[in-house]
Amino acid sequence: MPTVANSTAQDLTQSGAIAIESYPAPEEHLKSVQVNDLTNADTALRYDPVAIASHYRARPLQVWARLVGIILPFLGLGLRLFWDKRWGTIKRNQFRRAARLREILTDLGPAYIKVGQALSTRPDLIPPLYMEELTKLQDQLPPFPNEVAFRFIEEELGDRPEHIYAELSPDPIAAASLGQVYKGKLKSGETVAVKVQRPGLAQRITLDIYILRQLAIWASKSEQVRSDLVGIMDEFGARIFEEMDYTQEGKNAEKFAQLYGHLPDIYVPRIYWQYTQRRVLTMEWITGTKLTRPDVLLSQGIDARHLIEVGVQCSLRQLLEHGFFHADPHPGNLLATPDGKLAYLDFGMMSEVKPYQRYGLIEAVVHLVNRDYEGLAQDYVKLDFLSPETDLTPIIPALADVFNGALGASVAELNFKSMTDQLSEVMYEFPFRVPAYYALIIRSLVTLEGIAINVDPNFKVLSKAYPYVAKRLLTDPSPQLRSSLRDLLFKEGSFRWNRLENLLRNARDSQDYDFNQVLDQTLDFLFSERGEFIREQLVEEIVKGIDVFGRNTISNITYSLRQRVGLDGANGAKPAPPRDQKNLEHLTRIVAILQETPGFDPLQLVSKLPRLITKPETQQMGQQIAGGLAQRAAARLIRELLLTDEPAAQNGNGHRNGNGSRPQTSPRPTLSLPASKR
Repeated sequence: MPTVANSTAQDLTQSGAIAIESYPAPEEHLKSVQVNDLTNADTALRYDPVAIASHYRARPLQVWARLVGIILPFLGLGLRLFWDKRWGTIKRNQFRRAARLREILTDLGPAYIKVGQALSTRPDLIPPLYMEELTKLQDQLPPFPNEVAFRFIEEELGDRPEHIYAELSPDPIAAASLGQVYKGKLKSGETVAVKVQRPGLAQRITLDIYILRQLAIWASKSEQVRSDLVGIMDEFGARIFEEMDYTQEGKNAEKFAQLYGHLPDIYVPRIYWQYTQRRVLTMEWITGTKLTRPDVLLSQGIDARHLIEVGVQCSLRQLLEHGFFHADPHPGNLLATPDGKLAYLDFGMMSEVKPYQRYGLIEAVVHLVNRDYEGLAQDYVKLDFLSPETDLTPIIPALADVFNGALGASVAELNFKSMTDQLSEVMYEFPFRVPAYYALIIRSLVTLEGIAINVDPNFKVLSKAYPYVAKRLLTDPSPQLRSSLRDLLFKEGSFRWNRLENLLRNARDSQDYDFNQVLDQTLDFLFSERGEFIREQLVEEIVKGIDVFGRNTISNITYSLRQRVGLDGANGAKPAPPRDQKNLEHLTRIVAILQETPGFDPLQLVSKLPRLITKPETQQMGQQIAGGLAQRAAARLIRELLLTDEPAAQNGNGHRNGNGSRPQTSPRPTLSLPASKR
């Protein structure tokens, strides 16, 4: 790296924006290494776009030189690809072009390496040969000299590496975008990974972020660009600056372990704080295999598809439960351990989703499943995609057109990339703005989906995600999700048993679904003031169910008696209406689902009965059920006594017709009475 003037480092560090490390050219790296002391909290690295812009505006030649250095390599590669297409040599030269793309991204530095890492997980976006070549960007980058790395260890930890560690590999075993990793052993015997940061890192990243941010400002002036490009760049800048501070990464790892380390088949390595500072991180050594090598995993007896499902479930909890999520889940950061667990590595780039955003995302999924596009449009307002003043009238049918085509027969068949692609059509036409937090979420999910597709081309992320969403809808006591659950289960005053059946079946498959918790929360909500509407609907459905069951029972008894006395098997009682009969079938299936649910115990229901019976709401429901049954019985009796059907044709000998009714010689006058509600 060329020497960075001390004044440059001083200007930026005094502003509190960044720390510039002053390094001579590589061949002179041992002669002079000057590092700003940023190990305390007061001078920790932080991203300040105003200070950075002020610094580089005074250095236009440096900015333009870097910009030309970025454009020329891509321009040269583009010309070669054009020439290959023109002369039909694309296939013959594909390996060379893929290697050249990897070299360009490597030379340009960390910001561009991360772009390549994201592309390396997308077999649906780039040819397999390019994808294979770009996977080398995950942990096979050119290392920097050991002497520099060992000097950093000494400066950060206060002693030579051989005095600190019992063992340390003579060369790095992996080199990534921000640092390189050595395998070592502590004097206490633990095997560890020692990560050391690259020299001159802050300077290169800061200049690249400044250039990209200026391009974002320029692009945002166009009326066709409504996304918050500047906000997205600032979010990326803040995250990558945190990633340059290994003490922050250690804190992230411990927080991640606290929130998600208890999940089945998830493993988070331990951080050794005694051997960790801003540019050196010592963590537990993880032996594992990348998920993108399913054949190797299969030979080890490990199911890669299961671990992908584990990753999806963990990601859902990151995004929708706690809001603290891994924003860089490329294959180099996800390993399958020999005992079949999914180990997360590299906690430098993390981000957060605020509570209202988490609930908004779940509500959006519910409205999408419901095909409630008016509700979905409102969700986009809540999630900051649309301003509250936006006229949603033309947007609602546009969402319907796009998602009705994308959803097809089942929401589970839709992948995240398809969803974002379809949504982009609407976003382009209407005044949508992509908020900064959403960009990192999509990057995380699309990367994870890319890994999943590489393992199993038919893997559907949403089909694995919906059990968790169902569980949250049934167990989360928040008013937002209670309202979403009501919207899902009720339509125009009618209870949709099939939706409840589907929710219970999906939630049953969720790993941490607690039936007793669902039961307690359901009862608490049902007998609260907010549950009055549900109680009213429940009373009506119970009345229908008991009525149908009673009528079916009478019909069966009548049939049996007539068979015993030698009469025909015609049923004397009218069958239940088809809709009521269907509801009873749903109830029967729901009971079966509950019986098959882990943790279901009928005794739990019995133990709650004494407390429920004494509630005024229970007594009121009982009176309403009794009244409803009496009303239906009275209405049916009136119809039987006062109303008749058209006269039935007699059979040849004047006896009852085949349906068991007595033949009529003349029709009775009919009365016009309203039909009873069923």
